Amino acid sequence: MRNRDIPRGMTARRVLGALVAGALTAATMAAPAHAATAAHSEVLLFDGGGSEVLNGITYHSFRIPSLIRTKADTLIAFAEGRASSNADYGNINLIYKRSTDNGATWGALSEVVGSGQGTWGNPTAVVDQNTGKIFLFLSSNPAGYSQSGAAGTTAISQWGDRRTWLSTSTDDGLTWSTPVDMTATLTPHTKADGVTPWAWDAVGPGVGIQLTFGAHAGRLVIPAIGRDIYSDDDGATWQYELLKKADGTRVEGTNESMILEAMDGTLYRSDRPDNPTATQHYRWVTRGTIEGGFTDYVVDGHLPDPICQASLLRYNASAPARMEFLNSNATDTRTKMAIRISYDDGHTWKYSRPLSDAPLPAWSGLGTGTVKEGGYSSMAKTADFFTGMLVEVNEDTASNSTSHRSIVFRKVNLPWILNGQTESP
Repeated sequence: MRNRDIPRGMTARRVLGALVAGALTAATMAAPAHAATAAHSEVLLFDGGGSEVLNGITYHSFRIPSLIRTKADTLIAFAEGRASSNADYGNINLIYKRSTDNGATWGALSEVVGSGQGTWGNPTAVVDQNTGKIFLFLSSNPAGYSQSGAAGTTAISQWGDRRTWLSTSTDDGLTWSTPVDMTATLTPHTKADGVTPWAWDAVGPGVGIQLTFGAHAGRLVIPAIGRDIYSDDDGATWQYELLKKADGTRVEGTNESMILEAMDGTLYRSDRPDNPTATQHYRWVTRGTIEGGFTDYVVDGHLPDPICQASLLRYNASAPARMEFLNSNATDTRTKMAIRISYDDGHTWKYSRPLSDAPLPAWSGLGTGTVKEGGYSSMAKTADFFTGMLVEVNEDTASNSTSHRSIVFRKVNLPWILNGQTESP
């Protein structure tokens, strides 16, 4: 049953469609996940084409999620609210919901920014644990523009057609500042040849990180196309460093980047390649530091990828240190979502489990089409030791251009990912 027939106030509170493989008792919720019974839960968080109404718009689709946990343990889920279609251009607003109970219930649909008929998107959020301040980077383009000039729009071809913005919150995400245009400071003017305009651009999408090791502990880092955006003064000022090798050669050829700090203080970037060959439909990875440079991208043959965004999470840094990775585990489809665990900073991935092992409950019968879960995602560790995930859902009706897109919120703990296996890092 679709929730467009449910009163608006109930839309965000479609509480836990399933808690199988063990009930979540109060004791279980309070205990570390590795000591708990395997458990998972699912909530339809952003319902495209349903009863998600804000400022007079009944949203057709929701895409491009970003999930953070604040210093006060609030979960904030951001997404693009696509007003009239599922297309990557048009009237797209940046919306969000908050949860103060680890994702069991969520507040009403709210808006960070939605001014004009253009596109506000690519949410990429990071929390400064020193101050509690939240930084949300965005990308935008005017009405009538798109990346490739689709459907009669103007193709983005000049520097400044696509812009970088920053909004902040100092009250745990209850309110957001008017976005500040950071394009002049954070967007390069030309490509490596020094001539071609840096026209199409994007931050993330997903999340940034705050470094915890070494001389740059406390640094905030936002991945973006061809560069890392960073701040060493708790977000008072921001700058960028192009991805370069130690000899100054540019490292290029990817987009939609995710980044984590390895246990030795280096940075691990996992990117979507721009134009991969048939044998390169895997994640492209580079390692290095902002000051010292990065390696050439390496195709990670252990991580199949259908040319789509993915998400990374540092689950914990204490032994055994765990890194988690979520994407579609396939080279040809975005529907085979799987979560993995690495104990060596992404060099190998020892355990994995497909999300299809926890099928979406009956409420996932969205509309008349066949529901297909998969695509863009974002992860955050919850205060009750679960991995929270935002995952796209496609209704996949007869006409793909009219198919509604939604976003589910999933929670799984480590025993669920391990699936009965004894953890052996």
